[in-house]
Amino acid sequence: MKKQIHTSGAPEAIGPYSQAIICGDTLYASGQIPIDPTSGKIESDDITEQAHRAMKNAGAVLAAAKLGYDDVVKTTVYLADLGDFGTVNAVYGEYFRAPYPARSCVQAAALPRGAKIEVEIIARIK
Repeated sequence: MKKQIHTSGAPEAIGPYSQAIICGDTLYASGQIPIDPTSGKIESDDITEQAHRAMKNAGAVLAAAKLGYDDVVKTTVYLADLGDFGTVNAVYGEYFRAPYPARSCVQAAALPRGAKIEVEIIARIK
């Protein structure tokens, strides 16, 4: 059985998908780009600011499911420029602590709305 998770603390879906789905004891969250949920816009071109916004959006989805960053077991980080890896890695480290989630990081040819980063998470339900 699937349960949809939705919060106004993260951007509305920009297509036919859910912010997250709980299936069994796992939360599968859609990728979060750095859209400000209030304005509906990407408000900065700076990769540090975009990384923080994407992580905060992911955190809002987690919170809507009564979870936190410590519950995340796997992330996928998509970057428009893999040259931003070091900067994004530093920001990412501000949100997670050991034992860190497993992670993949890949460069994408393009991300929605011209974003520089997208963060996707999978979390365990306690």
